[in-house]
Amino acid sequence: MRPPFDHVRTWIFDLDNTLYPAETDLFALIDERMGQYVSELMKVDLVEARRIQKDYYYRHGTTLAGLMLDHGVDPHHFLDYVHDIDMGRVSPCSITAQGLSRLPGRKLIFTNGDVKYASRVLDRLGLVDQFEAIHDIHATQYRPKPDAAAYASLVDALDIDPASALFVDDLARNLRPAKQLGMTTVWMNNGSDGGNHEHDHDYIDHEITALGEWLAALTEETSA
Repeated sequence: MRPPFDHVRTWIFDLDNTLYPAETDLFALIDERMGQYVSELMKVDLVEARRIQKDYYYRHGTTLAGLMLDHGVDPHHFLDYVHDIDMGRVSPCSITAQGLSRLPGRKLIFTNGDVKYASRVLDRLGLVDQFEAIHDIHATQYRPKPDAAAYASLVDALDIDPASALFVDDLARNLRPAKQLGMTTVWMNNGSDGGNHEHDHDYIDHEITALGEWLAALTEETSA
């Protein structure tokens, strides 16, 4: 790696709308399932369920966090329900796969989803063997990004030196805690829903629009 990435030894990636394009819109399927879950749980119509769901998301980081706090929802039951979706719209990207394979150092996934779901996505993307570990919502004790405790658990569990780590996420607000720990931050500005919420240049080191092209530019010189 050449500057400004020559110090990076650990590459950390968000999953949804980061490892695949936002226009894949996989989350729309999950969002629909979450609305159904909330509707059935609270005995409200889907319009009110969506309002409650989004309120929990913005106040607590995830819908699950709000449901656990206010209703004692079993996280395993919730995650199994909302992630029961068709993965047909997820396709491999050879440029991303090649770029990841050429990155020097460790490669990790940091997601507010769970390992079971993340593994299905990675399998569809053809990236299962690219990553050393997946730090999921169970590993963070259900403290989702951007809760600082989630990042502390990531660093501790996987023995990461933040000063030599880089974190890529499509949600700008999720970069603040990483930057505060000393990580290099990369915002995937690809138009994902809520991506620019709480955006602040002070905690965004780099901004990109497509992962594959960025990785190709980063790694083509090292492979030459």
